[in-house]
Amino acid sequence: MSAVRVTLEASELPTAWFNILPRLATPLEPPLHPATREPVGPDDLAPLFPMALIAQEMSSEPWIDIPGEVLDILSLWRPTPLVRAERLERALDTPARIYFKDESGSPAGSHKPNTAVPQAFYNRAEGIDRLTTETGAGQWGTALSFACTQFGLDCSVYMVRASYEQKPYRTILMQTWGSEVIPSPVDQPDHPGSLGLAISDAVRDAAGRADTHYALGSVLNHVLLHQTIIGLEAKRQLELAGESDPDVVLGCCGGGSNLGGIALPFVADEHVRLVAAEPSSCPTLTEGHFDYDFGDAAGMTPLLPMYTLGHEFVPPAIHAGGLRYHGDSPIISNLVKSGRMEAVAYPQATTFEAAVQFANTEGKLPAPETGHVIRAVIDEALAAKEAAEERVLLFNFSGHGLLDLSAYDDYRHGRLVDT
Repeated sequence: MSAVRVTLEASELPTAWFNILPRLATPLEPPLHPATREPVGPDDLAPLFPMALIAQEMSSEPWIDIPGEVLDILSLWRPTPLVRAERLERALDTPARIYFKDESGSPAGSHKPNTAVPQAFYNRAEGIDRLTTETGAGQWGTALSFACTQFGLDCSVYMVRASYEQKPYRTILMQTWGSEVIPSPVDQPDHPGSLGLAISDAVRDAAGRADTHYALGSVLNHVLLHQTIIGLEAKRQLELAGESDPDVVLGCCGGGSNLGGIALPFVADEHVRLVAAEPSSCPTLTEGHFDYDFGDAAGMTPLLPMYTLGHEFVPPAIHAGGLRYHGDSPIISNLVKSGRMEAVAYPQATTFEAAVQFANTEGKLPAPETGHVIRAVIDEALAAKEAAEERVLLFNFSGHGLLDLSAYDDYRHGRLVDT
């Protein structure tokens, strides 16, 4: 351990996921069948998901063991480091101590493989040969492509067309790992696309083949469960850094996977504020309404209890494609609705301003999605300065921006639409 970077030994990799479901103050309402509007059961989900993931989706067990085969692959890059952003602190002249969990060192460059690997594992164990999925900016599609190669699965990725055109190198990386990448929506070549439309394309594909299941990179309970490995490691690393619980835990939020991953293990610590940072062009938590809504645009998926802008909402083609989702995780929505979690929204230009400041102080180029939480962290650090209070801020550096350089080029040359 150093004063700036806290690492864990390989033997300290968590061996069980933290399940928030039995610990929620208000239990989640069940998903509803799209046709009958009755609560769905395991048999309703079986055409799309393996039974092990369906069980995790509904589990009341407080801890769920991570299979050894999954741990073997996760250990390629985990545990990930906890880093104190001392240079950013000095640039802001803040008394706050800023720590970030660096998830950018995974094969896909983000937190997404934390759930892609177990999803591929459980599908292969059930005899599935192929997975379909959607992806926004390409981080999730990249992660699932990597995971499928580890278990010998074929993979078809429906990529939101705006991101498909903005981020060609993500497509190349997915194809390098053997995946088929299709711009979405498939039947509207002039449409910029949305995650809701891409989900419809992927679900329609999977539902039509017996050898195929669908994999989702955010929103669902089992996805957030797998991501809790982030927060579990961070808790131990803060102890090693000599810190008590943080004052604020923050993450960017589209569907809720990386935010849930770092925040859920801290939910029971009521003195810890939990903050979601989202784009003002897709302000699901800050301006959406809480209701049952479809997870996809075509109305093929179960209805989920969540904050939503409406399943037909098509957000502007901002560079943070992973945050362009009309809804949010039922777990995250539950926490916001109960007042346990806060949400803030930022326009595109101010998030890139924060991301560039982080890159110039800490030397790491954030993904456009990650720029949203960095904006929120900087605002929290400046608020601590205004109040002359020491505060410990913990955030998830959910991914690097090395495949998003066109976004930074647009920012530098004034081509961003500031929505």
